[in-house]
Amino acid sequence: MNKPVVVSEEALVAPVIVPDLKPGSAAPAGVAGPAYVVLAGISFSHFLNDTMQSLIASVYPILKDNYALDFAQIGLITLAFQFTASLLQPVVGYFTDKKAQPFSLAIGMGFTFFGLLLLSVAHRYGIILIAASLIGLGSAVFHPESARIARLASGGRYGFAQSVFQLGGNFGTSMGPLLAALIVVPFGQPSIAWFSSIAFLAIVILWRVGHWYKPQITAKKMAPLPAHPDAPSSRRVMVALVVLVGLLFSKQLYVASLSSYYIFYLIDKFAVSTQAAQLYLFIFLASNAAGAFFGGPMGDRFGRKYVIWFSILGALPFTLALPYAGLYASAVLTVFIGFIISSATSSIIVLAQELMPHRFGMISGVFFGFAFGFGGLGAALLGKFADHTSLAFVYQICAFLPAIGLLAVFLPKLPRTAH
Repeated sequence: MNKPVVVSEEALVAPVIVPDLKPGSAAPAGVAGPAYVVLAGISFSHFLNDTMQSLIASVYPILKDNYALDFAQIGLITLAFQFTASLLQPVVGYFTDKKAQPFSLAIGMGFTFFGLLLLSVAHRYGIILIAASLIGLGSAVFHPESARIARLASGGRYGFAQSVFQLGGNFGTSMGPLLAALIVVPFGQPSIAWFSSIAFLAIVILWRVGHWYKPQITAKKMAPLPAHPDAPSSRRVMVALVVLVGLLFSKQLYVASLSSYYIFYLIDKFAVSTQAAQLYLFIFLASNAAGAFFGGPMGDRFGRKYVIWFSILGALPFTLALPYAGLYASAVLTVFIGFIISSATSSIIVLAQELMPHRFGMISGVFFGFAFGFGGLGAALLGKFADHTSLAFVYQICAFLPAIGLLAVFLPKLPRTAH
């Protein structure tokens, strides 16, 4: 039997063998390309993880009615969840850059497991915030290492692998409102505990993925790869990273504004039921998932900067029209918005990883943590703003957020081998 192929964490540009998830098993020698079994496992785990996380926003109407919460308090729940992840993800990524922890994913999912159980029985606002923070902690542990595993299993098709990984998360996010409409709304807050079984399934899958990941980690770090002669300077790299964080922040803030308040917007403006509003939110989030999936391969084929520009110029007309559309037109517009605005997510993240390949975990943590977490901070501020104005006015302001993407003009051109 051949020994498992060992791949350095820093030599991420090398192709990876197609693995068997069984502990101790080895793949046939000489087989290269994406490790589809691992990609499927990590994407499905992302789906389960984000399905559970999206339940937080999906049960906001129930929590608002049960505990007489205002929009500012709703925004603070989003902040408690996303700020925990924002604060810890870069720390987790920095630590795992130095010493990878193959079973940390399964352990991190345990925080989500206990967070769901606590949320199902929480009867005070403070307990709700603690439960949301625990689920955010699970996200902080999950995303940096799972993004690393997705890249290791990419076989060099980094945009494709990132899209498969993102597809699971975005599709899971879109399932939250649907499951809330079918289960949580009819059966109430205690039914959230039923979703802890999903967390347990994710723990089992991630434990098996950890067995594949463990032999891929070298005990001794290799020397840094030499820089490409056409690579941008360190100053250009830092400017580009700041721009990419700004781009992802603008996109995530707009998505957070819809995922947190779109239900209330539809109920207030069109007098639809809570269940119907959740179905409309599902439509937006499902299109968001589809855009994230197709955007990665498009970046591999045409270049990441082109996909980023498409996302900017394509989404803006639809976001500007949304506050003035009727109910059914709004549903159609959100399909275009969700697909276009999310198409650049994989390209933004992969481009950032290519700019700093030797700090992969930390960069993944910064983008999955800070950019997504600041979206939660923005959602809390938008909630406060909505209390003093109206949700309709908030969406008129948010319509201009994609225009921040014009900062993409400052992104450098990477060597062709980076694509």
